[in-house]
Amino acid sequence: MAKILISRDGVLEQTLQLSKERMAIGRGRHNDIVLEHPTVSGEHAVITTILDDSFLEDLYSTNGTFVNGHRVGKHYLQHNDVIKLAKYRIEFVADGIRPLTGAALSPAVPHPATPALPAAVIEVLNGSNAGKRLALTKAQTSLGRSGIQVVIISRGSLGYAATHTEGEREALLNGAPLGRAPQPLADGDVLDLSGTRMAFRLA
Repeated sequence: MAKILISRDGVLEQTLQLSKERMAIGRGRHNDIVLEHPTVSGEHAVITTILDDSFLEDLYSTNGTFVNGHRVGKHYLQHNDVIKLAKYRIEFVADGIRPLTGAALSPAVPHPATPALPAAVIEVLNGSNAGKRLALTKAQTSLGRSGIQVVIISRGSLGYAATHTEGEREALLNGAPLGRAPQPLADGDVLDLSGTRMAFRLA
């Protein structure tokens, strides 16, 4: 399980396991990770963990979120990435994300399941973009409009999964609410985002 090491002024203050799918970071007491500093926004950022992968997203904070010296909106976290929020230095440690694979034992050996993972695409079924295809080659692919309705499709060692991440109106998977827990995708599954229907297809 991945973890983060939180330091301020060179002093390690917290070590936290990313034990939840969504962990909010901010000054407000309701956050999962509370950073008590006036330059930290009430709701500053969030770390979402889907299958094997963790993603950092800035929540339109006043002073920004930085990874390895660069301001980010969304970022796929990798081992030893350094996140800066105001006076805080947060190191992402990816140890144990894949505890049952050869990659965890020998990082130089490619994960055996990754090459065998079939290629996949999202095909738009209706509307002006009907027939268009989007290849799912990234670890994380976002569908929809930010702030209205967003679905993330993750590509991990166990296959593909979809998660509803933004918007009060939930996206649908095969006619049922998708929800905020990762749902495995099978060939031919249909996603519905505000009336736009898209099929998941294995290439």
